[in-house]
Amino acid sequence: MGLRVLLSETMRRQRGHLIGWVPVCLAAGVGLFFSLKFEPQMPLLSGLALVMFLLILLVRHLPETISPLCTALILCLLGFLLAAARTHMVQAPMLSWRYYGPVEGRVVAIDRSGSDALRLTLDQVRLDRISPARLPHRVRLSLHGDLQAGITPEPGLRVMTTAHLSPPGGPVEPDGFDFQRHAFFAGLGAVGYTRVPLLGVAPASEGQAGLAIARLRMAVSARIRAVLPGDIGGFATAITTGDRSAISGDALQDLRTANLAHLLAISGLHMGLLSALVFGALRLLLALHPVTALYWPTRQIAAAGALLAALGYLALSGGNVATQRAFIMVAVALGALMIGRRALSIRAVAVAASIVLLLRPEALMGPGFQMSFAATTALVAVFGWLRDVDLDWMPNWLRPAVAVFISSGVAGAATAPIAAAHFNMIAHYGLIANLLCVPLMGTVVIPAALAAALLAPFGFEALPLWLMGKGLAWILGVAQAIAEMEGARGAVPSPGRWVVPLLALGCLMLILWQGWLRWSGVLVVMLAFLLWSFAERPALLIAETGTLVGAMTAQGRALSKERSAGFVARNWLENDGDPASQADAAARWPRGAPMRLGRIPVLHLTGKRAASAFVGCRHGQIVVSSVKLPADIAASCEVFDPARLKETGAVALYREGEKLRLVTARDRAGARLWNHWERGRE
Repeated sequence: MGLRVLLSETMRRQRGHLIGWVPVCLAAGVGLFFSLKFEPQMPLLSGLALVMFLLILLVRHLPETISPLCTALILCLLGFLLAAARTHMVQAPMLSWRYYGPVEGRVVAIDRSGSDALRLTLDQVRLDRISPARLPHRVRLSLHGDLQAGITPEPGLRVMTTAHLSPPGGPVEPDGFDFQRHAFFAGLGAVGYTRVPLLGVAPASEGQAGLAIARLRMAVSARIRAVLPGDIGGFATAITTGDRSAISGDALQDLRTANLAHLLAISGLHMGLLSALVFGALRLLLALHPVTALYWPTRQIAAAGALLAALGYLALSGGNVATQRAFIMVAVALGALMIGRRALSIRAVAVAASIVLLLRPEALMGPGFQMSFAATTALVAVFGWLRDVDLDWMPNWLRPAVAVFISSGVAGAATAPIAAAHFNMIAHYGLIANLLCVPLMGTVVIPAALAAALLAPFGFEALPLWLMGKGLAWILGVAQAIAEMEGARGAVPSPGRWVVPLLALGCLMLILWQGWLRWSGVLVVMLAFLLWSFAERPALLIAETGTLVGAMTAQGRALSKERSAGFVARNWLENDGDPASQADAAARWPRGAPMRLGRIPVLHLTGKRAASAFVGCRHGQIVVSSVKLPADIAASCEVFDPARLKETGAVALYREGEKLRLVTARDRAGARLWNHWERGRE
């Protein structure tokens, strides 16, 4: 009886607060779906749907102490089924071999790659000797070589070139970032590059709203860059139209090091500032006349106008996933204002998160979703707690500065562990940088951008753009100054797969649960950090192509090559929490002798000449080759060549005493629709 009373009292205290757990339960189901190592088939999905339906019929007849738990299970099942449905909805052909030849398609997006090359996304793709049924719906090409010799790409233009294409690559190591899954949900069926100038096949088509908006974005970007050249113009176009093609890699790196990269993305900060500015301006305007001030629903009208402005910003920015997420959050807040509810509350955040998960369940797995909702939830919770604190002693002029300081600190603290887990980086001076720059975004940059948009039809946008440029120049200057400070950036190793979920669960317990049990969240957070501190890095890593090997030494990871496979090398070192460059890491690899892991020698053969000169191996030796080796060589040693790596993906070996434990990307990822392991990767 005592347990029943305790359970009843505990659940009674949660009344009115359970809505915050709705997206948590949905996320649990989505996370379970993506953690599986097999693709759920229709009998299993049908069975789960039947169970969910029966639980829905049953839940209303259950006692009050049990029905919330049943509802939580229903939401978990719903999240699982939504993720499965979304996966099958976006499924499209993906290239399963390396292709070199003519590529034709329509330009739908223009941005820059990690190597700072101009990059195009093409749809309506045509490839030589490939049937329409097997053609990828979209391909992404990085443009190298002489770009001046070809045409200038623009959205809607149909282009042709000769390019190297390959399937989207798998994780660079087991448990690493799964680019295949990311590309699958982004609709990318192939990625590659070209060194051949682009040829125009057909002009940009007319009459399609999406392409018309894309061309408008490019026209706006060109006008901004005409007034604001260089990185300042690139920054301005990034926060207005979402076009990042004009900002340099050095400026991007400075912004990341100073923890200011979030200012570059059109996220909740930009959408919220714009909406708040429009809302405040409209309400002030309506208050100027007695009739509108006394008899019109000024708050609802202002909220509706701000919502329209946010919708226009969404369209102009290209409507990527991060901006859609920001718009949903702002729309929920403005909708709450229209019906007389508090705009910023845990309830509003929960509704926004639930909508995002219902529309795009895969967003849960990305750092953008995790960081934006972590920051928003933490800010709403902290300012909700401060609402009951007596601040009458504080001067009015000081309160905005304190609010900015608290918001920057809370948002930074909430997102820092997630950023470190995904990007292996801690910005030590990020709080200082944000305190110096975030207020400027709200008081100068966003208002100037809005003024430029209103004055552009009359040709008077130059002055507000100039003012906007001054604000952005300050932000870039702060980013550069902080990035050049000693110790500005710290590196941390990648955590285990359970660390981020445990961190989220612990923090959500502290924020959402009512009663003394909430403090158990502290123990969960401590457990997560404890697991992170004991995270084990592989003793040996092998790239899925066999072109790079990395062995852990006392000085850090030693890389077998100084230049090639730069993306893989950079990710390995970042995941180790090692700030060394690839060249420095390659200097750790012994020359003229095999690398040794204890008593086990590791030999890396690169190129056909090295492979043909290799006659055999000793017992217990590990041999990695970038070209296929004869089958009889593998009789007495462990061989990893393209034939084997094609079946395993990237390989990691962990120390277990004097032996090594083998883990492959295929082991970790399983056979899912986005990696096609079940078909043997043709």
